[in-house]
Amino acid sequence: MSAHIIEGKKISDQMRTEMVEEVASLTSRGVVPGLAVILVGEDPASKVYVGSKEKACQQLGIYSEVHRLAEQTSEGELLALIQKLNEQSTINGILVQLPLPKHINEKAVIDAIRVDKDVDGFHPESVGNLTIGDDSLLPCTPAGVIELIKRSGVEISGKHAVVIGRSNIVGKPVAMLLLRENATVTICHSRTANMEAIAKQADILVVAIGKAKAIDSRFVKPGAVVIDVGINRMADGKLAGDVDYEDCLDTAGYITPVPGGVGPMTITMLMKNTITAAKRANGIEV
Repeated sequence: MSAHIIEGKKISDQMRTEMVEEVASLTSRGVVPGLAVILVGEDPASKVYVGSKEKACQQLGIYSEVHRLAEQTSEGELLALIQKLNEQSTINGILVQLPLPKHINEKAVIDAIRVDKDVDGFHPESVGNLTIGDDSLLPCTPAGVIELIKRSGVEISGKHAVVIGRSNIVGKPVAMLLLRENATVTICHSRTANMEAIAKQADILVVAIGKAKAIDSRFVKPGAVVIDVGINRMADGKLAGDVDYEDCLDTAGYITPVPGGVGPMTITMLMKNTITAAKRANGIEV
């Protein structure tokens, strides 16, 4: 019995269709959500991401500004631009594309973004709000993971969820969000003893370690939901996840492919955060 494939592209398209209507309804009330993206330097992958974000804004009717800055831009100049956008009423969300050039302090830049405009969910205050369960803009990839699970009709409450990976961008926040959905959560990482046995207890297994095909069917409980956040380029140029997809297909109950699983959700959740920020800024119930 082959696993049910969770098609991130399909779920993402469905969400974007809903958002087109939501943005149109807000615009008719005089509220146009606005996103500013800042790109420093010439990183090829970052350029592609920024282009995708710009396209998504156009598709949904969200106002967007892209600030492309030279590699040698100083930290002070970047912080001044963020300050200007913090005060700009047409901008509800600010995103600084990472990684930044070596001479710029990433933490200082993230800390400078106003928390109500922090659509990446990386600001320490946003992270704190997530931890204590207060309203905040959620980090896009982890929020996308939860959305994929829910929209696949899987109940999270009461389930044992195992997260492999403890990064600040995915592992930790996705564990917090699963906890918020009333799962019992275990976090595994490079120092975990007996990881295979722990992973095999999971009803929901989320993998985000950045190692191609590191997790195979030995780690998967029959019928489990397997969410693969990893994206790795193989020697032959093809993309692979952190999970050995082919090997797990007959063991898992649900599984995300790479590409086409979690990936499409990240920008969609960024758009959702921008809309949420616009509503909050205008006193509209979220």
